[in-house]
Amino acid sequence: MAKDSTGRLHVTVKTGGKRKLSSKLWLERQLNDPYVARAKRDGLRSRAAYKLIEIDDKYHFLKPGITVVDLGAAPGGWSQVAAKRVGAAEGKGRVIAIDLLDMPEISGVSFARLDFLSHDAPARLLEMIGGRAELVLSDMAANTTGHRKTDQLRILGLVEGAAAFAADVLKPGGTFVAKVFQSGADAALMTQLKRDFASVKHVKPASSRQDSSERYVLAMGFRGVTPDPRGGLTPSCG
Repeated sequence: MAKDSTGRLHVTVKTGGKRKLSSKLWLERQLNDPYVARAKRDGLRSRAAYKLIEIDDKYHFLKPGITVVDLGAAPGGWSQVAAKRVGAAEGKGRVIAIDLLDMPEISGVSFARLDFLSHDAPARLLEMIGGRAELVLSDMAANTTGHRKTDQLRILGLVEGAAAFAADVLKPGGTFVAKVFQSGADAALMTQLKRDFASVKHVKPASSRQDSSERYVLAMGFRGVTPDPRGGLTPSCG
């Protein structure tokens, strides 16, 4: 072990056996990440919880009593934060965690194994909660291939799907928060969000690794839905 530029001890992982360099670097980063250690101390399931905490501390969208939908929720770090801040454990608010993977129980959080990209997912959620939600969260990231353009398209496709889902389930005035990655490919997504929401901006919390292109899109003031002449609902543009 050695000290880094801040004076903290830095753990170095030896290569050997079948461990790949990428695995070694990931493990080193985890072992030396202060947010990973802090999450363990605070009883949070992931370091990502601090990203939501920081964004909400500044923009205050996790209000007591609201209904929150957390897409791709496992392992549950964001659901934990949301449940605490909306008062879900005390029955004041609700948090619905959606994922294809199982997730251990969290007090105040209802879990649904559901593919949010399926065509009937919004209707199933609305039936489940008996109305619309005030907030849709997404800290998802698509599995990467190592091919930059392919990965950007996969990531963007996932965010676009989450945004479409949010437009189907949010109440007027609602909020959508989602992980994105900095690239020129998200121009169409931002254009759509600016049509659907009164305020759209990118934010990068301090707990988001500075060497990562990861950032978050925060869309507030959902404009609502209007009847679709084809028989469904479409976002209103004003």
